Amino acid sequence: MGPEEVEGDVEWHQTGAENRETLGPTEEDRADEPEKNDSEDNVNCITDMLMCCLSLFMTSLCRAPDGSCIVSNSVDNVLRVYNLPPELYSSHWDMLSEMSPVLKMAEGDTIYEYCWFPKMTSMDPDTCFIASSSRDNPVHIWDAFYGDLRASFRPYNHLDELTAAHSLCFSPDGSQLYCGFDKIVRVFHTDRPGRDCEQRPTMVKKQGQTGIISCIAFSSCQSMYNGSLLALLPTRHRGGLTHLLFSPNGYHLYTGGRKDSEILCWDLRDPGQVLFSMHRNVNTNQRIYFDLDQSGRYLLSGDTDGVVSVWDTLTAPPDGNEEPLQPLLQFQAHTDCTNGISVHPFMPLVASSSGQRKFCWPSDSEDSESDSVEGNVMSSNGVRQDNALVLWWAGPLGSTNERGQEEEPAVIESLIFRL
Repeated sequence: MGPEEVEGDVEWHQTGAENRETLGPTEEDRADEPEKNDSEDNVNCITDMLMCCLSLFMTSLCRAPDGSCIVSNSVDNVLRVYNLPPELYSSHWDMLSEMSPVLKMAEGDTIYEYCWFPKMTSMDPDTCFIASSSRDNPVHIWDAFYGDLRASFRPYNHLDELTAAHSLCFSPDGSQLYCGFDKIVRVFHTDRPGRDCEQRPTMVKKQGQTGIISCIAFSSCQSMYNGSLLALLPTRHRGGLTHLLFSPNGYHLYTGGRKDSEILCWDLRDPGQVLFSMHRNVNTNQRIYFDLDQSGRYLLSGDTDGVVSVWDTLTAPPDGNEEPLQPLLQFQAHTDCTNGISVHPFMPLVASSSGQRKFCWPSDSEDSESDSVEGNVMSSNGVRQDNALVLWWAGPLGSTNERGQEEEPAVIESLIFRL
């Protein structure tokens, strides 16, 4: 994105079913592993990594709908937009250089949520914008081509006080912006900035959904939402929900919560019970996002230990089996919490972000006096930090032209960039 974006059309052949066989361990990993059967050997893995390091930890990332760029959020309350390196569209991978943001958009306070306009395409600047919500601020619409503030939506509570949205989601056609608050969803029409909105309470006469609406998602198949309650899923998560994701066919809903190690899959044709679960290590209140590939078969998620796991949802246990689905692939993507993950819509690329808030402890130095300022200095020794945005290549190595002619096993490499 941005005025510096790469022009011209690029043809990619590594899509659809071809991509689904590009995940698996590296050759070095295989040397240390026991022998596997033929079906496991058919799964190759991710190897190229492009990384951007930042002194302040990232809290999430979000890929543009057309896959041309990525926006990230960090603790300094700045949204940064990165274009995919132009070398990815050619055979000159040895010329990959340090990646830096092409746009920066600063919010006034802690950013709660942000999302792309669903009809965004880099070929049409009028569709390139991002909605964001931050503490004590209205919902902002940012121009993701030039970085300017395009419009504001001002939600007010029953006391006529400005209130911040905890979650955001555009309707699939982009005509409406849904904002989550405490026991209410406010709906703005994107062609009418200002304070006018529809108010749709989620709790009526002590019936419905209580608490803060912390995440909102639309199904690609069932886009109608009129505010009425269709179903209330059983309570299974230990903490509040932090992420929702529908499968491409609209039949399944994946949910994850804070301080909750389970990602749950619900069959919306029979929402009374969990279809199957997937385990990851989540022991903080931080949002840990997950994503599906375009086929809806592979689900990817990071965890608080920096490990990325990939599950094949087609191998889920039968109904009624409480055994969690085992990951098809796991690899150490970061040395710190991997909080964001996103799969490219048509290229074999996966993006991940890492970092979390660190708390230093008083120094244990015996030389410093207890009543001196130096004796109370906070020490950061031993504090592990990995604040990065990483792109992983999940397909065969070589140029785009070579990939169409010769299928090579994929490997996981790192291509590192700094902010």
